[in-house]
Amino acid sequence: MGPKTTKVYETLREWLATGRLAPGDKVPSERTLVEELSIGRTALRQVLARLVAEGALEVRGRSSYRVPGESSVTPPADLPAWTIHGKRNVYTNRWVDLELWDVEPPGVDRFEHHVVKLQHVAISAVLDEQDRVLMLWRYRFVADQWGWELPGGIVDPGESAEQTAAREVEEETGWRPDSLSHLVTFQPMVGMVDSPHEVFVGRGAQHVGDPTDAEEAGHVAWVPLSDVPALMARNQLLGSGTLVGLLHIMAHRGLGGPTAAR
Repeated sequence: MGPKTTKVYETLREWLATGRLAPGDKVPSERTLVEELSIGRTALRQVLARLVAEGALEVRGRSSYRVPGESSVTPPADLPAWTIHGKRNVYTNRWVDLELWDVEPPGVDRFEHHVVKLQHVAISAVLDEQDRVLMLWRYRFVADQWGWELPGGIVDPGESAEQTAAREVEEETGWRPDSLSHLVTFQPMVGMVDSPHEVFVGRGAQHVGDPTDAEEAGHVAWVPLSDVPALMARNQLLGSGTLVGLLHIMAHRGLGGPTAAR
């Protein structure tokens, strides 16, 4: 985005942060925003599309937007947690820790439960102005499967997750994201595995050269978001981070699909 669209993006982000646009609010019409923010309609739609991709806004109809509302579900506050009596290490290396935890769920006899601790991971969904997402076609030997993935990798010591996300995009694809915003943090297998995954979304990137990570690099392509449902149906989307990131973006595009935010 140029300086003007960046300023408008930051202004709308400020409105969201300060409550001028509160959860559940309908966003002013495009005509109102064009006049108030002194921006062209095409540039405004680029800003709104980015906010939709980031989950900050939802699409309601062809050109109507709303701030996602508060949750209507209230979790109970008085349920007891499991009691952890102790833990012991079984195996450790730089990639994985395997532990046995002595646990006691409420009303159940205590037992030992395997816990696997993996690395902190950052993943990026980078979009361009044609509603395409930057992806890698690669082979994963563990599952013996080819498929499409979002770029990502392990957060190094001293790095923030956002720094890792940007670095991994460039190393694996040769494209440098213009910017990244945090989308969601999740645990891919929370019952047994501790491995926080942080997904970021960005709009726009600059090609800076060939991929430099030979081990992780695959065939690089800009994949239309409209292809995502078909790729999912063919089991060609690899990894929970890829699925979470793409499904979040698609869900916030509204029922009209990826063109709804335009």
